[in-house]
Amino acid sequence: MTSGDFDEAQAWSSARGGDSASFAALFDRHRDRVFGHALRLLRDPHDAEDATAMVFLEAWRRRDAVHIVDGSILPWLLVTTNNVIRNQTRSARRYRTALARLPRPEVQSDHAEHIDSSIDNGQRDRRVRDAFAALPPRDQDVITLCVIEELSLAEAAATLGVPVGTVKSRLSRAKRKLGDLALGHSEPVLEGGAQ
Repeated sequence: MTSGDFDEAQAWSSARGGDSASFAALFDRHRDRVFGHALRLLRDPHDAEDATAMVFLEAWRRRDAVHIVDGSILPWLLVTTNNVIRNQTRSARRYRTALARLPRPEVQSDHAEHIDSSIDNGQRDRRVRDAFAALPPRDQDVITLCVIEELSLAEAAATLGVPVGTVKSRLSRAKRKLGDLALGHSEPVLEGGAQ
């Protein structure tokens, strides 16, 4: 059947009845015109291909709504192309608007250094806590008052009820013991007698 012999109204009548071969013939007949119209409006071949596919999907899905004008479905297809493109454009605009509302992602720095430091610090902190717990109570007290809470020697002496000189010597010994224990020395070096 030559192009001049093609009865588009008859082919559409068959397509409306579910004849996919007649629908395929109409697709082949009008695909390029629909694509060209979509390309003029969208300026992007990929988007025009998508629009063309949507137009023919709508024609198949809404076969009963398609109007034949002067024996052709082309006018209906071209108007449907306009509608499909308007819908695509609205969807794209809504998508861009929604994306614009999202907060911009912050640049993330490399966490490796922080994690390494945290692991190292965590192990060190645990060693210091364990070493502090291993100190005798009076050494814990002097470290707590003078190092952790940063009280003066006089304030620590008044709190502990001992002379300032005793606090000073206890503090020196307690720091050394704490350091030895934190570094893993099982037996801290003891200097002088207990005070």
